[in-house]
Amino acid sequence: MFELTLQLGLILFAVAMLAGFIDSIAGGGGLITIPALMWVGLPPAAALGTNKLQACGGSFFASLYFIRKGMVDLKAIKLSLICAFLGAAAGTILVQMIDVEVLQLVLPFLILAIGCYFLFSKKIAEDDRHQVLTPTVFAFTAALSVGFYDGFFGPGTGSFFALAFVSLMGFGLAKATAHAKVLNFSTNIASLIFFVIGGQVVVVLGLIMLVGQAIGATLGSRLVVTKGVKIIKPLVVVMSFAMSIKLLWSQYM
Repeated sequence: MFELTLQLGLILFAVAMLAGFIDSIAGGGGLITIPALMWVGLPPAAALGTNKLQACGGSFFASLYFIRKGMVDLKAIKLSLICAFLGAAAGTILVQMIDVEVLQLVLPFLILAIGCYFLFSKKIAEDDRHQVLTPTVFAFTAALSVGFYDGFFGPGTGSFFALAFVSLMGFGLAKATAHAKVLNFSTNIASLIFFVIGGQVVVVLGLIMLVGQAIGATLGSRLVVTKGVKIIKPLVVVMSFAMSIKLLWSQYM
């Protein structure tokens, strides 16, 4: 039975701040916050719902920082934002109806592949490169599908978005990270709405962690702007490998 105490509130605030810092740079913050929420006694559904509330804080403040720094043109990605939102809404609805066992088996290897791509690809740089898809096609393919994935399951969404922007839109890594965070905020909001409707959000705890996420995300976003690929690439690789190991451990140990 979960009971919120001052000590637990402070611990989870600190956990959220660390997660927000890492998530704003490389994604994977849920690897830290979801186990912490379950550790304090929240059921899995409530942990996921509460995690979405606090994650909205981190993704919002990171997005706001990137937009203020001129790294994101909202008009240019308006359609992608809408598609990501709709995809996440559909995924959140569907996940309540079907078995996700197959996705759980495949996911660790997909995330591991992302880590290897960022580790070995020579295309990863600060400068923009050749664009493969138009913004409209990107919105209805990558943004919609990754948004659906985030609503349906979630781990590694920021890495999937960043990979899509690098490989399909030709963005430099810092620019891709900034755009990934903005789309991730859209998917977080969509999922949160349906978790609230389902009564799966511990609001007070989520708000406490939201403040921690906001602080951590703001600090991490500043490093993205100032350090760029030097800090993003190693953290993406580390978090991708960590997520893969964590998911495989949960399945087979």
